[in-house]
Amino acid sequence: MPTSTIRPATPADATAVTALMNQVDELEIGRPETDLHTVLADLEHPDTDLERDSWLVTDDGQVVVFGLLWDPSGGERIDVDLYALPSHQAEAARTVAAMEARALEKARANGAARAVVHLHLNAAPTLDTGLLTERGWRVVRRYHVLHRPLDPTRDPLPEPPAGVRVRACATEEDRVRVHALYQESFAGHFDFQPRSYATWLHDVDARGMDWNLVWIVTADDLGDCGFLMARGDREAMGWIRSLGVLPAARGRGLAGCLLRHAFGVFAARGRDTVGLGVDTRNATGAPRLYERHGLTLHYAVDTWETTVR
Repeated sequence: MPTSTIRPATPADATAVTALMNQVDELEIGRPETDLHTVLADLEHPDTDLERDSWLVTDDGQVVVFGLLWDPSGGERIDVDLYALPSHQAEAARTVAAMEARALEKARANGAARAVVHLHLNAAPTLDTGLLTERGWRVVRRYHVLHRPLDPTRDPLPEPPAGVRVRACATEEDRVRVHALYQESFAGHFDFQPRSYATWLHDVDARGMDWNLVWIVTADDLGDCGFLMARGDREAMGWIRSLGVLPAARGRGLAGCLLRHAFGVFAARGRDTVGLGVDTRNATGAPRLYERHGLTLHYAVDTWETTVR
């Protein structure tokens, strides 16, 4: 009779974990969209102690549940990921309990009295959310993953407005500048966690980043005032990871200029789809901006939260 076992993950498990995530993708959104290199980057993150911060459940050698925990705040805020096949909810429930206990241990080590834990799940997940609600979890935010078809004839590189320039992130100085722009433009956003330059480089997988897909926008009267970070290494689509404009520069069409620039570059590279994620309660008008530029809903993701004491 098949029996399940649980152990920490290692980087050698990346292929099997990717297979599980793609099974979950197929059930939740209809097609696999998880790439091996992104899973491996998470498993090799220098701030993650896999021995204590990961959980891998196998059944007859197949990975059926995977959990990962990391500490983005150095305080009470702890993040977790959880992927589970529908047939293994009991193992998922045990993993949730283990992650909660570890989250509290991490938060206390940071000097906090409690852990505020966040988990992102598809709005129609393979996980039975009843096992979360009975443990006191609740949804606190919804994000939309949007996508848009691309065509090189319809999406040429745009001409920036007068007094505006878009340049590639070509040097280390430019990377430092993008990090600073990111910190300032996202500071007021939900769940923003300040990060040092070194931590940010790890988090964006700088080693695998094509920095030709990162741009800075400059206005004559403001200097560098916005950025866009995109990735071309996702098989499913070109991906816009972050788009930010400083508060003083908003309302001048700079975000739209960067967005159209990314469309043009991806289309010229032969990509037929581009996607991004957005907080549905974003206060800067991002959802409306993306709608105006032809992006439509692909699927929704909920942020679940619990407080552990």
